[in-house]
Amino acid sequence: MNLDDFSDLIERPDGGVRRDAEERRERLIVPPGALGRLDELGEWLSAAQQSVPVRALSQPRVVLFAGDHGVAELGVSGRAAGTTQELVRAALDGASPVAVLARRFSVPLRIVDAGVDCDPELLPESVVRHRVRRGSGRIDIEDALTAEEAERAVRLGMAIADEEADSGTDLVVLGDLSVGGTTAAATLVAALCGTDASVVTGRGGAGIDDLAWMRKCAAIRDALRRARPVLGDQLELLATVGGADLAAMTGFLLQSAVRRMPVVLDGVVAAACALVAQRAAFRAPDWWLAGQVSGEPAQSKALDRMALTPLLDHGVTVGEGTGALLALPLVQAAAAFAAELPERTPVAAADDDEATPAEDDVKAPDAT
Repeated sequence: MNLDDFSDLIERPDGGVRRDAEERRERLIVPPGALGRLDELGEWLSAAQQSVPVRALSQPRVVLFAGDHGVAELGVSGRAAGTTQELVRAALDGASPVAVLARRFSVPLRIVDAGVDCDPELLPESVVRHRVRRGSGRIDIEDALTAEEAERAVRLGMAIADEEADSGTDLVVLGDLSVGGTTAAATLVAALCGTDASVVTGRGGAGIDDLAWMRKCAAIRDALRRARPVLGDQLELLATVGGADLAAMTGFLLQSAVRRMPVVLDGVVAAACALVAQRAAFRAPDWWLAGQVSGEPAQSKALDRMALTPLLDHGVTVGEGTGALLALPLVQAAAAFAAELPERTPVAAADDDEATPAEDDVKAPDAT
């Protein structure tokens, strides 16, 4: 597999349709600019759907890729290593923030176990049936995946994207459930942006103290030494310092762009995978939105590189797709405005006799 092949498969959203959507926007009863960024979102959706007016978003879906990362053994996370299964179980039970929002917004939630470190019997078969491996390697001293596992994970993500597109999903909110995932994500961003470990090291969704931050920074520094020699091959990069969940998310993002299915990115893990995907196919980011600012410096670095501006900045750091799902009503509102606001009634041209006052009717200016 060569991820660079996606460059020939991915096209940008239809520019001609977007121009038509912009012209229609000029004719709506609400003055141009009065809806702010919602105008831009509506036009983007029109281009993605190849439809003017835009169609309302009727089948959004939350997709979360789950996996454990061996680097969490170093104490770089606010959660204990190997506890991603608890995050998965909470989401399945409706007891996590993303599950609460999904229930409130009536959006289906799908969890894909790409590399959770637990016995398969502890999770539903529908979740674990796609698992590539049990946990990913400790990226500071060993590869996260073998070459074969990395390819399997990417193909898994592609298959999930095809399933969603075939089922009629018209927008995906993409997030992760992981312990140690932000360390792997920061390593990918630092490698692809050519920055040092300290520039991209954040405190994760669960929050860590200063000592844990220093351990995390050191782990990213060591992983970077292993990542830089393989920067020319995105698949090898994912195998070296990524993980099964990150490789699957990268495949999902690329195939979603092939299938013209828009995606809202959540936090730093999704942003890192998007950056890898952009390296393979430069048009792919045109199919993505950044849902929110997560507070992770690596996310900001990645989004700047892809010229994606987050929709929200509410200080939400919990991850797990929560921030991106909070942005969904904004995108739905943009689609509704673009689809349902009426156009202005054209003003009929006045007759010449009515347009030009008779000479006798013209009043002389008052003398003052």
